[in-house]
Amino acid sequence: MKNLTSPRSELPEFGVRALPYVPLALFAGLGAVLAWFWKWPCRVGGAWNHGTLQFTNFCYTDIYPLWWNEKLNEGKVPYFDYPVEYPVGIGGIMEFFRRIVSSMGDPGTAFYDLTVVLMAICLVVGVLLMATLAGPARRWDALWYALAPALILTAYINWDLAANALALGSLLAWSKRKQWLAGILLGLAIATKFYPLMFLGPLFLLTLRTGRWKPFLQTLGGVVGAWLVVNVPIMVFAFDGWKRFYVFSQERPADWGSIWYFFQQKQWPVLGDGSLLDKLGVVSLAAFCLAIAVISLSARTRPRLMQLCFLTLAAFMLTNKVWSPQYVLWLIPFAVLARPGWKPIALWQLAECWYFFAIWLYLVGIQPGNEALGIAGDTYFTAVWGRVITILIMMGFVVRDILVPEGDVVREDGSDDRAGGVFDGAPDRFRLALS
Repeated sequence: MKNLTSPRSELPEFGVRALPYVPLALFAGLGAVLAWFWKWPCRVGGAWNHGTLQFTNFCYTDIYPLWWNEKLNEGKVPYFDYPVEYPVGIGGIMEFFRRIVSSMGDPGTAFYDLTVVLMAICLVVGVLLMATLAGPARRWDALWYALAPALILTAYINWDLAANALALGSLLAWSKRKQWLAGILLGLAIATKFYPLMFLGPLFLLTLRTGRWKPFLQTLGGVVGAWLVVNVPIMVFAFDGWKRFYVFSQERPADWGSIWYFFQQKQWPVLGDGSLLDKLGVVSLAAFCLAIAVISLSARTRPRLMQLCFLTLAAFMLTNKVWSPQYVLWLIPFAVLARPGWKPIALWQLAECWYFFAIWLYLVGIQPGNEALGIAGDTYFTAVWGRVITILIMMGFVVRDILVPEGDVVREDGSDDRAGGVFDGAPDRFRLALS
């Protein structure tokens, strides 16, 4: 007689598998609530409407003022009626909530509230995805993402948590060998924030070492297809509005947080030359990526996918001409998945928190008449370099783990690359012989 099982009989087994993740979801929810309370002086106290108090209360967000800056309050549709400076994924979120809150009594605050609800959901989902990527033995590492101090401070500045959820979902799909799904989610992530594009590099390098070209090409096809599906309609019917993000990204000068801003403010020769900014950024990123590629292809043991994702993303952030406070959200999951040693991460989090407070005090300090309430440039730049140095330290530890894999705590259980999908346990087909 056949052993027939009904969907209902499978629920207990699913419940057993899901139960260990419930506390993580609750902790992520706690992090989301704490982040909401951090914005309390602005959300309830009215500091958003004051050019200084939103900084001295450390509760600034892009979301609330963009209700007016992007003309959503006038009923304008992103891209079609007004050229917003964000990719179409964020533009879609803006338009969705604009339609809901436009008839409310305080639509600007409602726009922020609904966006926060979505970002909170994305945080919980992202924590669960990260825990699954980490594997049963290390799922609690995801607490760093749920409750990191820098996350609580920066969670609701912008829409970054949405891109994080898509990017982590993509890499989890890759780890489960669902290449098309991985590509679709990664394409949607890139259409929301640009940084997930960097993850194609690690996939390519590990494909080069293993020769697993079909899965890589399937994922690449999914990325291109998903990105085109959500971008082409806007490109066709509202090209001028659509291209605003890309033109703005190309034309904007060195901004707060980046090392290039420091070099320009200090008038360094060559490095501080604004006319060379784009070239300097491209060359420095290319140099980082070349070094990562050489390490990846020559290491005696193939690096883990999460190690390379962290290194390439960190390189992108270090060399970018813009480094907003909330960009820390991009890096937290991958820093922990790459190397969950708590001391370097805690040091980095301390540096990120100092930067968070320093940037707002610096912006107050450059307001005429408010110099005494803020900090001077030299003090602010200690925070800029604090982030740079601590991230470089973490990158150094990850490189050491790649070159000396016996020190990689993630591999202590004898696994190869739990999140690597088709790379996990695959033999090398190509390796650079440098020694």
